[in-house]
Order: sequence, then C-alpha cells, then structure tokens
Amino acid sequence: MKVLHFYRTYFPDTQGGLEETIRQICLNTQRHGVESRVLTLMTKPGPEVVERAEATVIRCPQSIEIASNSMGLGLFSKYRELMHWADLVHLHYPWPFGDLVHLFNGAPKPSVVTYHSDIVRQRWLRKLYAPLMHKFLDSASAIVPTSPNYFATSPTLGKYSDKIDIVPIGIDEESYPRINEEELQATKNIYGENFFLFVGVLRYYKGLHILLEAARNAPYKIVIVGSGPTEAELKRQATALGLTNVIFTGFVPDATKVALFKLARGVVFPSYLRSEAFGVTLLEGAMMGKPLISTEIGTGTSHINIDGETGFVIPPANPVALRQAMDYLHYRPMEAVTLGQHARSRFEKYFTGRVMGKSYADIYRRLTLEYAPANEPSTIK
Repeated sequence: MKVLHFYRTYFPDTQGGLEETIRQICLNTQRHGVESRVLTLMTKPGPEVVERAEATVIRCPQSIEIASNSMGLGLFSKYRELMHWADLVHLHYPWPFGDLVHLFNGAPKPSVVTYHSDIVRQRWLRKLYAPLMHKFLDSASAIVPTSPNYFATSPTLGKYSDKIDIVPIGIDEESYPRINEEELQATKNIYGENFFLFVGVLRYYKGLHILLEAARNAPYKIVIVGSGPTEAELKRQATALGLTNVIFTGFVPDATKVALFKLARGVVFPSYLRSEAFGVTLLEGAMMGKPLISTEIGTGTSHINIDGETGFVIPPANPVALRQAMDYLHYRPMEAVTLGQHARSRFEKYFTGRVMGKSYADIYRRLTLEYAPANEPSTIK
C-alpha cells in the first residue's frame, strides 16, 4: 500500500512534535506493508528529494508564510503527480493552504486527516477560512483526533462524528538512539542532572514565559531544548529576570536529547492553549520513565499525564502552581521515581508506536477497500 503524507513542515528542515508524529506513523506502518512518501515545503535551498528511513521526503520551495500558513505554488503540480502514485493520502490538519491544494486537485483518492489541533490564535482568519475548512473536512474519508479528550472538547469535530477514528499518538522506543555510559557522562558534564526538562519548538502557546516566571530563585536547573519563533523573546525575559538556572540549548542531536531525558528529574510541559493538542514530549518523558508536569487545557496532554498517577496536572498559565509541582518532585526524589514508573507503565499500555501503527494501517486498509470499485477487485494488501 502506498501512502502520501502531506504537511507544511518536516525533517530535516524542522524538528517538532508534529514532525515526529508523522515519522512515527511512517515507521510503524511499514511493518504492515505500507510504503510512505512525505510531501512538504523547504525554506532553504537544498535537494528536492531526501531519502530517510521512514519515508522518501519530497520538498517544494516555500513561497510565502502568513500567520503560520506556509505556501508554495509548486505543491499544486507535485501533489497531482504524487496522487497518481499513492493509494491513499494522509493529510495533517491544520494547514489551510494544504486544504486548498488538496481540493484543487479534486481529491481523487481516499483521504485520512489527522486532526492535530483546532485553529486557536488567528480568530479573524478562522472566520474567513471556515468555508474552506468545512469543505475540506467534508471531503475527508476519515478524520482522526489524537485523543478522546480533544474530540470531546473541540468545537469543530462534533459535526463529523460519523467519520471519526480516535488514534492516540504513539512512539517506537527502537527508533530512538541507544546511548552508552560515556555519552551519558559527556552530557552530564555539560548540563548536570536532576534538572527539569522541556523539549519542543519554542512557540507562543508552549507557556515557556510562565516556566521562566516559575524558575525564579529555584534551587534546581531548568533545561530548555529547542528553537523557534519566541526564542529571542524568552532569552530577553530570562535575562531581565536574572535567571542563572535556566539553560537554552537550541537544537541538539537525538542522542543528546535521549541523554537529557535520562538525566532529568522530571519533564515539564507548560503549554497553556488548545493549540497544544497532544504533547509528544510528554510521551518521550513517559517512555523514559520520568514524572510529568502538564496543564489542564482539555486536550491530549491529560490523556497522557494522569494527575497524581504519572505526575501532576496543574491549572494553565499559573507559575505558582508550576513552581509547587517542580518543588515537590525536587524535594521528594523517591516519589518522583514512583510517578515515573507509573508513566512508563501507561506508555507501554497505550502509547507505543506499534499500537498506533496498527490502528492507522487498519484505517488505510478499510478505506482503500471501500474506495475500490465494486466490479474491480482491490489489489491492496
């Protein structure tokens, strides 16, 4: 079976939770006979085709970006070309320009839409976009929210309950590098240990400005891994607050990221808006057996992290509550270990890449069989 994934950003240009989700879907559907390609945009000159372990990545130059809506005119013809190759297209929402490209080409194949997030910030643009959004979602063969929490609280998804399949994001531990004691020690020499760790793209909804407020005079380090649009602003805030216990690492290799997870006391994820629909970093922390701190925003973050069982779920945009949760884990290391063990157990039960891969492969197979003309036997296996 041949599946085309379509989203505005992907590795190696960008590194974030949504990109990791696409990678994990591609990797974990391979065992079910799925061959994947990813069509995306690139912001810097580079090869059009990049071969990766999970998929062939085809890239078109980005022409312009308005309100996080990346656009590239070359996508229209390239999408049409790749649709001839694909048995099914897997789109990742939200991306209004991607909706337009898909509809312009007539949607000739069955389509799966993973619904990662409502449009939260650009409210006036959302009103303009609404007709296109509903036409796009109407055209989808299946719509996949990433948690029951998000489906229950989304103002958009209720209209499409007849085509909903809920598939939580999962990750495959084997797809992460294994590090030895020497690599772990080298990372420890730079960053120390028993710090609180954030990993992700530095975006407005991540709540890192709240984390910096909570970090004032804390007796432990906070390590922030990643880069993004708010990086310069956050560094200015840290300087203004006189924070000497906060480390901005920027981008780090995967092996260093794994080492940082192993060295951390806990994972902190202070996203405070519904734009944060799931939280792959929380999955990574759970996989590494670390206690989690997240906020209650009615999304998948509280499907991963269960308050009092795998960590703490606190009110959003509340630096006092965030500080109290970090202090608790800092001063009670044995309880932190126990919560981390529970997080690992929950990961193994619900959030492995194998579970997610099988769910998507089943959806792909069902839709392609439904799409096949009644008088023409399906060749999909």
